[in-house]
Amino acid sequence: MREEPLYLRPRVDDALASLLRDAPFLHSLSDVLGSPLNVLLPEVVAENVADFQAVYRRHHLVGRVYFAHKANRSSALIRRLAACDSADVGVDVASLEELRHVLSCGFTGDRVMATGPKDREFLWLAARVGATVNLDSVGELERLAELVRSHGLRRVDVLVRLSAFEADDGYAGLGTRMLSRRSRFGTPVAEAAELWKALERHGDVVELTGLAYHLDTTGLEEKGRALGRCVLLMDECRAAGLSPRAIDIGGGFGVGYVADAGEWERWTTALSEAVLGLRPPLTWGGHAYGLRNEGGTVRGSAALYPAHRPVAGPGYLDALLSEPAPVLGRPPATLLLEHLNDLYVEPGRALVDQCGLSLARVQEVRSTEGTPARHLVRLDMNAGDVTLEEHGVLVDPVLLPRDGADRADGAPVGVHLVGNLCLEADLVTRRLVYLPRLPRAGDLLAFVNTAGYVMDFHAHHAQRRPIARTVAVTREGGAWRWRPDEDYWPLTDPRGVPS
Repeated sequence: MREEPLYLRPRVDDALASLLRDAPFLHSLSDVLGSPLNVLLPEVVAENVADFQAVYRRHHLVGRVYFAHKANRSSALIRRLAACDSADVGVDVASLEELRHVLSCGFTGDRVMATGPKDREFLWLAARVGATVNLDSVGELERLAELVRSHGLRRVDVLVRLSAFEADDGYAGLGTRMLSRRSRFGTPVAEAAELWKALERHGDVVELTGLAYHLDTTGLEEKGRALGRCVLLMDECRAAGLSPRAIDIGGGFGVGYVADAGEWERWTTALSEAVLGLRPPLTWGGHAYGLRNEGGTVRGSAALYPAHRPVAGPGYLDALLSEPAPVLGRPPATLLLEHLNDLYVEPGRALVDQCGLSLARVQEVRSTEGTPARHLVRLDMNAGDVTLEEHGVLVDPVLLPRDGADRADGAPVGVHLVGNLCLEADLVTRRLVYLPRLPRAGDLLAFVNTAGYVMDFHAHHAQRRPIARTVAVTREGGAWRWRPDEDYWPLTDPRGVPS
């Protein structure tokens, strides 16, 4: 009996759908620029910013949306964000190199936040250009203060990142103590008093403008608890003579990759059944994404991103601001307004949602036995070029036949997508991927919605292979036009055509 295909078809919004319909254009790009190839739509990032800002307006809040630059290396995306009309759009940089990049792309220092581990050079340039420094510890504060004094720099705006939030009788009235998950970043809330003293001690060279946190969780309750706790800590700061005005809740707003909830449920159920031996394996070598069979029971936790997310991005922020906070019993938006606090957010993946895709040329299709699939599809790409699996994201690519037409000469087929490195471990997908028909050499596979962490976060030059080139595309006069990523500027020439 033939099993039904287990699809995980991608969610594709209008701009990307229009681009995918123009298969000849994408084939021509790949012919000229090679495979793999990353394609970005800079205008979509501006639309995503506007969607986040609409949530602010809905809740009558003010603040700033900072793009987490580490999500994508693109110059085009940074330049388009720099050109946004609102000064309430900033960028979060996590290295000296990212800071130098955003300054060269048009951001002024006052719209930049420096986060992540910081060496002396990173701290010096951030202070020199007037960036806000998001401090991770008292030690980092001491190093910044020494630099500012020794180099005669201007007073620096700082936020302090907190971690290890807890709720107890004094705050939540729950009769229990609950800790947020452990993090190696930030100062534990229990040590906040030492932090306040250090900020007062260095008040001549730094000014506390807010508190920050970033929780590695999708849980609304845990994030709401931390936000409510920060509202109380802001009042504690003010009582200590400090003048913070903003709470930075970090990122983690998420993206929905898979269009159909039913497909996601069917696939995850089938994975459990395969682990139990109730159906053939779904993966190469029986890989189970963290699940295991213990005496006929599935144990472990699947290391998978929740690929179907009905509430994500701006919608997730809206839900977070609307849910009554566990700490004080009122929605976080209300608490922020009552305490006159601004709101900062640092979306990465969510701000580049639907901003791009990655193309790979099919090099070879061959039959194989002894695996769930009867075919291996070798791509002119390796696993470092599109790290969906590295981030636990499972979503099907879109097949773009070489001739640009939908061929009807085949049935749905499960295949394994393998890379171009001479390594057994170079699997673009560990799982069985179902395509509408068996591809042919020369066809393209388009991996959709890869702009957030997937297209270049782990790219490398293994075996001296070049990493994917990146282009920016715009829709002009009913046709697509492209430029190398580094040559895109958010300008128009005298004819009104973007350059």
